[in-house]
Amino acid sequence: MKIVAVHGIAQTYEGSSTLKSQWLPALQTGLEEAGVPLVKASDLKVVGYGALFRPAGTRAGSLPQLDARDVQPGWEQDLLVEWWRAAAALSEASRMASEPDVLGEDPSIQGPDFQGRARTPAVVQRALRQLAKSRFFQGLGSERALIFGLKQVRLFLHDPQIKSAVLERVSRKVDVSTRVIIGHSLGSIIAYEALCTHPEWNVHTLVTLGSPLGIASLVFDALTPRPKEGVAAWPHVQQWFNIADVGDIVALEKQLAPRFGPVVDRLVYNGWKSHAVKRYLTARETGEAVATGLDH
Repeated sequence: MKIVAVHGIAQTYEGSSTLKSQWLPALQTGLEEAGVPLVKASDLKVVGYGALFRPAGTRAGSLPQLDARDVQPGWEQDLLVEWWRAAAALSEASRMASEPDVLGEDPSIQGPDFQGRARTPAVVQRALRQLAKSRFFQGLGSERALIFGLKQVRLFLHDPQIKSAVLERVSRKVDVSTRVIIGHSLGSIIAYEALCTHPEWNVHTLVTLGSPLGIASLVFDALTPRPKEGVAAWPHVQQWFNIADVGDIVALEKQLAPRFGPVVDRLVYNGWKSHAVKRYLTARETGEAVATGLDH
């Protein structure tokens, strides 16, 4: 399989086949925009791991009943506040713009008025209240979806059993013909760790889309293998393209090269659906990155 794709959060009730039906036409569009040959359907496999997060004892298709009280102090709250700060910064940019940007962030988002890591239920409630206004986070759906997505990232990084099960699903899709691995959002973390774990794979190119890999301490310092002296291990690939939207709140650090080595960092503009995988896949920059890997 020439291309293996790894999805991000909020795909709990999707599987490999349903996700492929969404990813393939978007990827073909990106390749077409890049002016390169299209791939066959048989060239793409999508790793479906969302079912590993499916809560037991709930009706199929239903998210768990989560609210502010379920956001754990520490890692979950800290990342939530970082998302809030980023949304507030984009909101301020919208307010300061000389002309209204209908594709920009909601200009009414109020930012945190405290420094450091305040850990109180009130902070979580305020963060969720402000993020509910965000055009960016509205794409995820409800407040419950946002909190559930937050927990999925934490579980992959900090729960060894979940990590092992997810990485096993990636391993099942990769074979000797795989040349490119694409990871979106949380999927970029998963793809990176899988490649670090398997030096025997013959993968040439890693493409990360909307990646949170560069978020200091919360994500970067929690990676496996652990970074040393501020520098992370290089995955077992010949080249790595990282593509980030200028307004993507999940991809807080747009440049991965300073922390990971010779990454080719590229910026795109996806409109207010800045983190949407479809917008990333249809970008010319993504098509060019994938085609470069396939050429080898």
